[in-house]
Amino acid sequence: MSTIVAIVGRPNVGKSTLFNRLIQRREAIVDAVSGVTRDRHYGKTDWNGREFTVIDTGGYVIGSDDVFEAEIDKQVELAIDEADAIIFMVDVENGITGMDEEVADLLRRVKKPVFLAVNKVDNNKRAADAVEFYNLGLGDFYTIAATNGSGTGDLLDAVVEALPEKEEVEEDELPRFAVVGRPNAGKSSFINALIGEERYIVTDIAGTTRDAIDTKYNRFGFEFNLVDTAGIRRKSKVKEDLEFYSVMRSVRAIEHADVCLLVVDATRGFDGQVQNIFWLAERNRKGIVILVNKWDLVEKDTKTMKAFEKQIRQEIEPFTDVPIVFISVLNKQRIFKAIETAVQVYQNKTRRLKTSELNEFFLPLIEAFPPPAHKGKYIKIKYCMQLPTPQPQFALFCNLPQYLKEPYRRFLENKLREAYDFSGVPISIYFRKK
Repeated sequence: MSTIVAIVGRPNVGKSTLFNRLIQRREAIVDAVSGVTRDRHYGKTDWNGREFTVIDTGGYVIGSDDVFEAEIDKQVELAIDEADAIIFMVDVENGITGMDEEVADLLRRVKKPVFLAVNKVDNNKRAADAVEFYNLGLGDFYTIAATNGSGTGDLLDAVVEALPEKEEVEEDELPRFAVVGRPNAGKSSFINALIGEERYIVTDIAGTTRDAIDTKYNRFGFEFNLVDTAGIRRKSKVKEDLEFYSVMRSVRAIEHADVCLLVVDATRGFDGQVQNIFWLAERNRKGIVILVNKWDLVEKDTKTMKAFEKQIRQEIEPFTDVPIVFISVLNKQRIFKAIETAVQVYQNKTRRLKTSELNEFFLPLIEAFPPPAHKGKYIKIKYCMQLPTPQPQFALFCNLPQYLKEPYRRFLENKLREAYDFSGVPISIYFRKK
């Protein structure tokens, strides 16, 4: 997993501004996740070729009713526990505050790199005023202006240099299936039912699972790593300070999974928070299987299942080619069907098409249904190939790629899905200059 840099500090010092600037520095941004906790964000970026995870921990306010309550030392210790390096942001306009001193007191005792960033330094007078922050006892500081990026390059150079080297870990070749969803949807019970033992604590209290845990599954001809994760809750429901970091671990589990089994509580429906988790997995280009759990608790007739499935597919448009399995973990109903489906999605995700086969499919199709002309200019697609990536990505080479629009990309993707089984797998099609 990538290394972690946490941005800490009191409210209104510009942490979110710096966070937004960091995650926008790369072309292929893994979208930041906002809303799972109040003003907490998670994203990926890179600097000088080094990729790392950034956490905006939000403002620390003693006595606040925010997610992080009361003791500031607990909040900072949690951030320190997860992070490999820490950016401590302060504000030159307000100078050193009591809150800054409390954070600094804790950070002076840690054995991880701490970088003091004095924000809002956008003129020489403020640069001189920043000297005050030597009094925090954290050594040298970096003067920055997060709004325009001034000084952030020097800060990031130092941060990246201090990050631990990536460990050369022997990769487990087994696919990773992450079981994700809202708390109390039945994720841990699903895994217990699969492996036939009470491996995970299962209670009626939402949020029991605190971390992502791997289990090797090897039954009935299937072998993979099964990952249980902490539930991801809507921000207004998050009341525990540990929840933010549980959410972060869940997001990381999605990021490093091959297939995500999204467990949906049938009694609650495919609500907004479940949709957020779905789109997080889709944006990370993961295989997805939707498992509608507690189906035994739903009053139904012969049309209920079709109506429920139709509603889900409407919510996930335009990526509707996703398998949906209705299960009851309590009754062990269709749980092995869920695993069979996940294995099939993994096979779809790793499917490789020969270049010759791909051209034989695409070129006649494009000739029969050419892209629309743009201002009298005709677009000619001459060659196609699948890119050597972990998920299905295709490059189509043409003379004027800038004029090809999303509807035509969608048309080609739909035709590709009709010809080949990519169910449950996001497809990326790129147009490149020939």
